[in-house]
This record gives sequence, structure tokens and C-alpha cells, in this order.
Amino acid sequence: MSEIKQVQEEQESIVVEGVHNYSSEEHWVKPEDPLLLERLEWFKDQKLGLMMHWGPYSQLGLVESWALSDVDEEWSRNEIDWDIDAEELKREYFALNKTFNPLRFQPELWADLAAENGFKYLNFTTKHHDGFCMWDTKTTDYRITGPDCPFHTHKYADITKQLFNAFREKGLGISAYFSKADWHTPYYWAPGMKPGTTTSRGPTYDPKEYPWLWEQFVQFTHEQIMELMTNYGKIDVLWLDAGWVNDYRDQNIRLGEVVERARKIQPWLLSADRTVGGPYENLITPEQTLPERALSVPWESCITMGSAFSFRYEDDYKTVRQLIHLLVEIVAKGGNLALNVGPQPDGRISKTAISRIKGMGAWLKVHGEAIYGTRICEPYSVGRVQFTQKGDTTYAFYLYRDEHEAVPAELHLPLQQPFSRIDLVGGADNLEFRRTDDGVAIRLPEKEREGLAPIAHVFRIR
Repeated sequence: MSEIKQVQEEQESIVVEGVHNYSSEEHWVKPEDPLLLERLEWFKDQKLGLMMHWGPYSQLGLVESWALSDVDEEWSRNEIDWDIDAEELKREYFALNKTFNPLRFQPELWADLAAENGFKYLNFTTKHHDGFCMWDTKTTDYRITGPDCPFHTHKYADITKQLFNAFREKGLGISAYFSKADWHTPYYWAPGMKPGTTTSRGPTYDPKEYPWLWEQFVQFTHEQIMELMTNYGKIDVLWLDAGWVNDYRDQNIRLGEVVERARKIQPWLLSADRTVGGPYENLITPEQTLPERALSVPWESCITMGSAFSFRYEDDYKTVRQLIHLLVEIVAKGGNLALNVGPQPDGRISKTAISRIKGMGAWLKVHGEAIYGTRICEPYSVGRVQFTQKGDTTYAFYLYRDEHEAVPAELHLPLQQPFSRIDLVGGADNLEFRRTDDGVAIRLPEKEREGLAPIAHVFRIR
């Protein structure tokens, strides 16, 4: 295939929303294995996951990993406000493992918080692009249990194992985030391979010119993935980041080979080779965005609760109303929300994040029947009105932008399908309604119009 044609095909296979790309629905490859198809239905039932970016970088309150890449400095170093040059920054960043000591880490509290408030799975960063491993790997000393890390003597030192066990104990699913790039290992960023010191996302050498070195990186990556797939209990999803490392370009790590090895141990394993497409991207993963329209394939938007994936000392958090509205629109379009919370460097989740999680949980305890286990139904998402479906029941959400918005006596839903009854989820049954030319008008009970506007009115339509 010519390089121009390959680039054209790649451009056709991704969708651009804002600054992030994700694979298009048309290029999704349906698995042939009945067990994987069954697990995809399980995944589509879950709707809400807790994503966590955590590592030594949390000590600085900066973006994870990206400041190490010189070619990404324009956006990744805009928060670096102290006098430091690029090379010293990299040295200091890579040395953060020597001070990372999250003594207040309590995995059971995290798992309790998630389970009690409607989260159904954990997506945890076992390794980001910086190469620091949050599990007890045997492939490198650059790990949470390494001798240079003060936390290595702690009873919870193998953070990944502790978290996976705690969340699994609560009946939650496990999604293991793993970066295919590794900017710490000399098999990828090999010292002295290029003139100068400029770093970029890719390796510091051409894999075609140094196939023996690239093969070392491939074996290193396979060994790390197999450690996670072998020693850390049941894994539901292998969530693979760094889409520039893929089997269709120069950075071929033979991903299919290792995923199939893993499936000999965990035959139910879903893989999300994000932004790459092909048979190992079982889930499409928009980042910090959601599709404009409903998708009929499995997908998950990873969106931050605050302004960034990693911990910030002073962050702007989305309100509970904003978070619920995000969740509802994502579910109405057929997806899951992986809501990211960046833990603090001391091992705690911030009080603000906890309050948001509990606020979501309170709403979901009342309205969760319209979220979990549902599927898309027309007309999906129309302005402030969102729809889901479960069996013969349709659910409609009428979203209020803020608490001071006036609640009308009648709400209009653009719903044409036949039905005979409308109930208010968490409220009155058998509401009055009348047909209109373009839908149905529902009369709200008087008490629903008193006080502040709710996050949403949710209707059960049968």
C-alpha cells in the first residue's frame, strides 16, 4: 500500500471531535467469538466506570507523562511556572518515583465509594507513557515496588493488585489501562540513538534500522501485559493507550499475538486498542468528548471530573448536575461514561471529588433503572430530551440546565411510538398526557413545579 493511500485510509477511519480522535463506527470489527460478543453486551449494561490516572506525577499536580515529550511542549508544559530547562525537567520528572509515598492510600475505601454510588467498573492506569509501573513487575525497577520508591515497604505496595482485589470484592469489573509506549525503557527511548536531545512520542530510533532493539521492546511489552493478565485476577478489559504504537505502521508490537495469549488464560477478555481500529479495538473510546449522534457499537467516553486526568491542587470540578447530564446523554447515545478522578499524591481522593461521586450516587439510587442495562432507542438525543430503552419500556429524560430554571406545567417529548402509560421515575404514577402533532405533552404534578428545578425529570413510558 502506498504511504498516501495508507494516510487517507487512516484519516477516514477516525473521527475528530475537538483535539481528540477516536475510531469511526463504520470501521469497528465485530468479534466472531460468542463469548466476546456476550462480554460486549455485559460491558454495554454497565454504563458508569471510575477511571483513575495516578502515579508519581500527582506530586507535581501536572499533566501525566506528556511534559517529557519535547514535541508536545506547547501544551504539555504550559503549567510549568518555575525556572527549569527541558533536560532538567525530564531528570526531575523521572526521579519522582524516589519521593512517591502515598501513605494514606486505602483501596477498600475507594472501592466502597464507587460501589455504593453506582459505579460498575474500575479503569486504572497500571502504566502511563512515562513507563512507571503501578504493579510489582519483574521487567524494570521503575515501579511502585522498586527499591528507589519509598512506598515499596508498605503493605499496600502493589497498588494495582490492591485496587483490583478491592474493586472485584465489591462485584465491580476491572479494566486495566496500559500504555503501549514507554518513555523510560531504553528499548524505546534509547539513549544516544539520535543527534540532539529532542524527544517525541515515538521511539528514538527507526525500528526498521534496529530490528533487534525493537524486538527487545516487543518482548518487554508482551511480558508486562502477560504479568497483568496472569497475576492480577480476572481482568474484563485490557485498555490500551498510545495509538501511535500499532501493528499497521512502523511500531508493530504484534499486539494480536499477546492478546490471544492472554485470552488462553482469560477467554472473556475484551481489548480496547484505542484509535487503532481492527479486531482488537472491541470498544471505541472517545476522550473528553462524546459523539454527536448515537452509535450502535460498544463505546466509552473517558471524561474528567475536573479539568485534567491527573490530580490538580486547585482544580475546577464539574457539578453533579453537569456530570449526570453527561452520563445521561452518553447513555442515550449508546455509550458508557468512564469518569476520571485523579487521586492525590498522599493516597486520598479529594473531598470535592468524593462529594460529586456521592451526589451522583444519590441521583442514581432513584433513577438508575433508566440508566443501567438500557439500550438506544429513537429519537435518542434531541436537545435537552434524552431517551433510553429496556425491553418494552422507554425512558425519557428532560434535563434542566440549572436549579433556577422554571419548571413548566407541561413538558413536551418528541416521541411518536405507541404507549398507554407514563410514570415519573421516583415520583407520581399515571401522569396526565396528551398527544401532539410531533410527540406528547405530559402534565407535571403541582409539587414537581415547587422549589428548585431538579437535575432531570425522568419518565417511564409503557
